[in-house]
Amino acid sequence: MRKGIAYGVGVGPGDPELMTLKAIRLIRENDVIAVPGKDVTESVAYQIAVRNVPELARKELVPIYMPMVQDRQLLLEAHSKGAGILESYLMQGRNVVYLTLGDPTIYCTFSYLQHILEEDGYPVELVNGISSFCATAARLNLPLVEWDEQLHVVPAVHKTEKALEYPGNYVLMKAASHMKEIKALLRASGKEVNGVENCSMDTEKVYRGVDEIPDDAGYFSLIIAKEAK
Repeated sequence: MRKGIAYGVGVGPGDPELMTLKAIRLIRENDVIAVPGKDVTESVAYQIAVRNVPELARKELVPIYMPMVQDRQLLLEAHSKGAGILESYLMQGRNVVYLTLGDPTIYCTFSYLQHILEEDGYPVELVNGISSFCATAARLNLPLVEWDEQLHVVPAVHKTEKALEYPGNYVLMKAASHMKEIKALLRASGKEVNGVENCSMDTEKVYRGVDEIPDDAGYFSLIIAKEAK
């Protein structure tokens, strides 16, 4: 029997109009849709997609619990369980479309499942979506890089002690839980700082400058720090 294909499909940052035509087509063409979380309908990725594909609500929806913790053993167990759920469909020859925010190649939970699926011999295909930092740059009307500038994409949760030591521009993702420390680094850097919380969503907030960014900014907060002109 032919094995099913697992599609890691990015649905973009929040605005349903930023979903790709390919993402919409794959959702329409396949019956099994997996979403990270305990409750599919509460997933932001699902809420984005269903506005473009209303029939999504009538498909076979599969929640994949991906805990947001630092415990490596707990994460490994969750990833193994999630991959096993997907494989239960793939071994029947059924395709699975896994919806994820932004782009599936950038700090995406699906990556952990992808490694397991591929090791177990199942085909995986990634479908790009508009990334959160590209959407944020567009919302701010800022080119991310020009001419020979470098761009550094950094998970800010791991960047609370060292200075921004490399030349060029920075995208700081996952900054919310350490925002106070990140703001101190940004002030010391001398870079021009802008940020967006919940980019392209109904609850979007734009911050111009370090001091506008609240210490308690929400989970979907992203900062762009550029070399001062």
